[in-house]
Amino acid sequence: MKLDRVIAVRNSKTIYRDGDKCIKVFDTDYSKADVLNEALNQARVEETGLNINKIIEVTTIDGKWAIVSEFIKGKTLTQLMEENPDKKDEYLELLVDLQLEVQSKTNPMLSKLKDKMNRKIGLTQLDATTRYDLFTRLESMPKHNKLCHGDFNPSNVIITDDGTPYIIDWAHATQGNASADAARTYLLFWLNGDIDGAKKYLELFCKKSDTAKQYVQKWMPIVAASQSVKANENEREFLLSWVNVVDYQ
Repeated sequence: MKLDRVIAVRNSKTIYRDGDKCIKVFDTDYSKADVLNEALNQARVEETGLNINKIIEVTTIDGKWAIVSEFIKGKTLTQLMEENPDKKDEYLELLVDLQLEVQSKTNPMLSKLKDKMNRKIGLTQLDATTRYDLFTRLESMPKHNKLCHGDFNPSNVIITDDGTPYIIDWAHATQGNASADAARTYLLFWLNGDIDGAKKYLELFCKKSDTAKQYVQKWMPIVAASQSVKANENEREFLLSWVNVVDYQ
């Protein structure tokens, strides 16, 4: 495999292209269990029939763990939104439609979203009273088993030249409540500084899924707290600012 064409550099990993293969190489100190779990998540999502980049192999390269999957040629929805700002609303509609398609699937072998959030809230540096409040809120939320992406945003949707959409990066896939996943997407728009996009996204998601906006908003402090654990300092400060928010506009 040739590792001379870098596609992206992320925290603890570098992604390369070699012909029709996408090679995600993890840093030497990256958890083997986390690499294998990511590959297993992706393989399980493949079984749902969604358009995703399929796993080819899990291997080691120069002592580093790597996941090799299909390379999907095309542009991300983020790129398309930047290149065609007049079509942004159209792309947002597509984003929501794809998310609803994901959430129409189930896979009982995936980890439960509530369990993952419980674990992450316990790892935050929030005080015991705040953690207790978050644990209580989380436990009171309805238990669902819908497929949740965990990092669903325009940069993880690739549109091929013939217009076929593919959803990539299933490292955080779980089964759980669709509105929790929508709350995560909303916060990702905010993190990227696209507040207008966040509002439009939430309106579309709630309209298309017939979900009360207040219900998605109830998830936001819980999701923000759980996502703050692995965030960088600036992201953590922003996410934790949502934890005590009760009333929304």
